[in-house]
Amino acid sequence: MAMNSLPLRHELKFFINEMQYFVLSGILDQLLQRDPNGDEYNEYHIRSCYFDTIQNTAFFDKLAGVQNRDKYRIRIYNFSDQVIKLECKTKAGNLISKRSLSIPKLLCEQLLAGDPTGLETTRSGLLNDVFREMTVNLLRPVVLVDYVREAYLHPAEEVRITFDKQLRTGLWSRDLFDPHVPTIPPFDENVIILEVKYNRMLPAYIRDILSTYCQGAQQSAISKYTWCRRFEGLAETE
Repeated sequence: MAMNSLPLRHELKFFINEMQYFVLSGILDQLLQRDPNGDEYNEYHIRSCYFDTIQNTAFFDKLAGVQNRDKYRIRIYNFSDQVIKLECKTKAGNLISKRSLSIPKLLCEQLLAGDPTGLETTRSGLLNDVFREMTVNLLRPVVLVDYVREAYLHPAEEVRITFDKQLRTGLWSRDLFDPHVPTIPPFDENVIILEVKYNRMLPAYIRDILSTYCQGAQQSAISKYTWCRRFEGLAETE
């Protein structure tokens, strides 16, 4: 798919501490809409299985800061197989876009087994791309990434602010649907990842709130994917 045909959005990422999280989430809960997918605490669990090529292109391109790159994953929620999303997240300079397709469990298991058979005949551009990457670059599943998400929404500019907590890596497991897969945190301390996504411009009052209550929080090109592969000895993460 041509880069300029994708709907591009801004994405800002920050590491914040627990105190910043408690204050900021309390304020946002009063001002913005809760994610309708959240439970009574406005939380839901996300598990993604990320794919990479035999050369670990997505991993090393991220570390090298390559401006234009793709990352493929399969994502489920609350360990359920009711909604299974195949996604490709595209980085285009300082902007991001995401293509997403709901897939049946049978196709999910086929992709997790590294089998692209039949994808070349589908009418989905995303599945065609996965077929190409699997056959040409040996795209295959490499790591499970688990975390709990708390999200707040604003209709203006489709603002979405998320707190991602309890990040854990499934190391070498590919058992996407097994809630008992052993996982470990990639961080040495308890940190929360704040992500802010919007279309063209972040509303001024939201920007002011973030700058006021996230003082000292360093904006970073955080990648849960690269952090969750830190124990493989590929390279030092950021």
